Amino acid sequence: MIDALIIIFSTLGALFILIAALGVYRMPDFYTRLSVTVKAATIGVGCILGAAAFHFSDFAVTTKVFAVIFFLLITSPVGAFLIARVAYVTGVKLWDKSIYDELKRNTENNLSNKPETPEHKEESEKKE
Repeated sequence: MIDALIIIFSTLGALFILIAALGVYRMPDFYTRLSVTVKAATIGVGCILGAAAFHFSDFAVTTKVFAVIFFLLITSPVGAFLIARVAYVTGVKLWDKSIYDELKRNTENNLSNKPETPEHKEESEKKE
């Protein structure tokens, strides 16, 4: 029974990592490639680590594996967000067929060198 779980988790992990690799090849721009890669690779590595936990079935190994999976699930999305944000600020272009740019207004406001004064707040409220 444990062998079947190990095979299932290893296969799922390998398939998710394959999907991540195909996503890098098939997606049209940097942002969608990053999104697909982070999501699929995180799940894939988590499944493979889960298979390792089943295989060794030692408390110390299992604890370490689940700690690694936990930190991977916490840090991967944050890292991907920061990479995408820096890419956007440095000028990496969106896909030509992108419909909506959510960061455009937010980034323009954050990158302005104007001090945050009451007059500046009133001006920005009038523009909106």
